[in-house]
Amino acid sequence: MPHATTQRRILIVDDNRDAADLLAQVLALYGHVTEVAYDGHAGLAAVERFCPDLLFLDIGMPQLDGYQVAARIRQMRHVPQPLLVAFTAWSDDDAKARVIAAGFDLHLTKPADFDVLLETVLKSPPVAL
Repeated sequence: MPHATTQRRILIVDDNRDAADLLAQVLALYGHVTEVAYDGHAGLAAVERFCPDLLFLDIGMPQLDGYQVAARIRQMRHVPQPLLVAFTAWSDDDAKARVIAAGFDLHLTKPADFDVLLETVLKSPPVAL
């Protein structure tokens, strides 16, 4: 399995624990540093502590949905801003418009082709700490 030429810090925020853990494990096999949060509140705390380069963020979560989490991250001027990727099963035009309005950089529909995920990771610039 090839390793990343540039290691990224990747945060996965998803209430589907199995899917989040699997994505984190596979990305770690490619040489990236990964962390997982299972809800929006934990995701916000992880952004401050972990300072990810890239964040795969589910939209349909209880309490704080992905739109709310993304908007709050974009208001965090005291942390380096990660590349925000909406990673969701929601693919209609309304969801895509809300993704842009919330401050996401990209929208990927689940299930995504793994090559597309890796390409997204490799295109993300490392955050300057």
